[in-house]
Formats: sequence, C-alpha cells, structure tokens
Amino acid sequence: MNVILLKHFDFDDPAVFTGWAEEEGHRLAILNPTRETPDPALLDDADLLIVGGSPASAYQDDEYPWLGPEKVFVRAAIDRGIKVFGICFGAQMLAELLGGRAYGHSLKEIGWHDIRRTDAFHPALVDLPDDFRSFQWHGDTFDLPPGAVRLASSAYCANQAYAWGDRVLAVQFHLETSPPCIETMLDVWEQDLRRDDPTVQSAEEILSEQARASESFALLRGILNNFAASEGARSELTALNLRFEPFGNTHGSSGFLRGET
Repeated sequence: MNVILLKHFDFDDPAVFTGWAEEEGHRLAILNPTRETPDPALLDDADLLIVGGSPASAYQDDEYPWLGPEKVFVRAAIDRGIKVFGICFGAQMLAELLGGRAYGHSLKEIGWHDIRRTDAFHPALVDLPDDFRSFQWHGDTFDLPPGAVRLASSAYCANQAYAWGDRVLAVQFHLETSPPCIETMLDVWEQDLRRDDPTVQSAEEILSEQARASESFALLRGILNNFAASEGARSELTALNLRFEPFGNTHGSSGFLRGET
C-alpha cells in the first residue's frame, strides 16, 4: 500500500506511522504542506492519505496561505476515491470539505480523556474497546458533514470520530502522539495549560499517564490495518516512483514527496 502523511509541524513525531508502514510493508511518504504545496499528481498511485494535526485551525484560510492549496489536495484525494484518515485538525478539515463546519469550541480538551464508541459499526474500529482513554490537545470542534456517521464521543466533545462513506475516516483524539512529542508540546504550548477548565490537565497529570502511549500506538495500528483492509481497497497496487528530500525536523525523520521525472 502507498501511503501519504501530511505533517504540519516539526516536532509532530511520525514514529508510529513509520513503524507501522515498515512492519506492514507499506510505502510511506511524508509531506509538510506548510512548506511546499502538494501536487495533486502525487495522488496518482496513493492508496491512503493521512491528514495529521496542526496548531492552525481548519477555518483559518486567511491567516495561513498554505491551507487553501492543502484543501484542494485533500479534496482531490476524496474525489479520486482514495481512502483518507483525518486526525484532529485533519478531522476538522474533512468535516468542512464534506459540507460540515469547523469552529472554535467553548473549551479545550488537553491531556488524557475518556472516549466512548457509539453503537454505529465501522470495520476500522472493530478492535477498538467500547471505552478507552486517549491523549487530546484541541480547542476546535466541528459539526458532522451531511451523510457522516458518528463513531465516538467524549463527555465534553460530542464528535470524537466519524465516517463518511467507506473511504473517509476521522478522529478528534491523538492515538499517535509519542512521549517526546508530548513533552515538547508541554514546553512550546505551555500557555494552553493556564486554564481552570476541568478538561485541561496539568503538565504533571499529563506526564503521569504518558505510559499509555504504547497502548495508544497499538490501537492506532489496529485502526490503520483494518481501514486499509476494509472493503473498497484497491485490488492492484503499483509502486510509487519517488525520492525523499529531507527537511529539518525534531523527533523523527520525514521528507517531501516528489514525483520522479
């Protein structure tokens, strides 16, 4: 399987995705849309697009010139029938592209929070417990787009996961966040913790639970494997003819994806 990951900030650690791709024999290419506009032609041989988190908001097109072109790229993936998996910012962007709305929440969810699955079935989530705990760091939320099915909720955020058809899957929570990334977030975004909201844990509380990351990684790998194998996957895979050009990055390697000429 040929997989593209959109990664929006340097210290977002892609280790769980690189490890999963290596273990499963997939080809993984990592792009940073904030640095270079992704070419829709790169989707020609892609089977799965993962849209990761971002400190930007999905509705801030006027503030971030890179956001509009990224939306064109993601929309093109949807229109081509490529499977798309959105995480946090990615889930909010997908909701907007599919006719819903992303907007600022009345509160922030930061730290480890309980998530509960709904009764709706989705093959990608069959190995996910009915109740589980996941890392979160967001101040935005979204309305479900028309035709979407809610798959999970939390006490403070109704839309924690949804599916749109069999090729778009999105989650608000962060099963992918590694301990090194968490520690950097606590340093760089420390001001977000200066709140009295019951939904915002202290740095100490967050660090006390970061051993949960290994369990979260296992849950995410299950979701990725099941989503990749679910009905509608391409029956024939062709190799991506790519080269990787590294760019400066903390906590994990990554690179731009460029088509060979």
